[in-house]
Amino acid sequence: MDIKVDNICKSFNGQQVLDKVTMSFSEGLYTCIMGASGVGKTTLAYILMGLLEPDSGEITGLSDKKISAVFQEERLIEHWDAIKNIMLVSNKDVTKEKVERNLSKIGLTEYEGKPVKALSGGMRRRVAIVRAILSEYDVLLMDEPFKGLDEELKIQVINYVKENTKNKTLIIITHDKDEVAMLQANLITMRTED
Repeated sequence: MDIKVDNICKSFNGQQVLDKVTMSFSEGLYTCIMGASGVGKTTLAYILMGLLEPDSGEITGLSDKKISAVFQEERLIEHWDAIKNIMLVSNKDVTKEKVERNLSKIGLTEYEGKPVKALSGGMRRRVAIVRAILSEYDVLLMDEPFKGLDEELKIQVINYVKENTKNKTLIIITHDKDEVAMLQANLITMRTED
């Protein structure tokens, strides 16, 4: 079932962030959301995840769906290592070996025995991506997942995401048109109303 966002409004302290936003996300396909900073992309993502309530409007197609996410900030448990962070939310059938294999597919090898707070920003980002993909989900929502990755690494990580999300509903917030092209995603552009 497609996810439909219908006339969603949200304001904070009298400041309108989302004003009658309407869009839909096709089931089993990739959709990228682009738009200027401050247009409400992350707010919309939080509403889709159920972390924020809209002031008005409705969303259909998400009931009974499991959502996995990569947030703008990684939201990792700082003093745990990469494997422990990933296994915390993974399916029961995900083994330590499977986690290690997935990390190596996106070029992550120098993480053993280190708390994630000791890893670089790009390494932490990749841990968050693997964690989201190895958890159980119907819809994967990613907010700027590839920021801070150099071009070569970005291609490797995008290929990993594509390989592991076939026939899944994937919603990605990005500022980069190249990422939309690499993902072969539908594009929705959010604009502020003048």
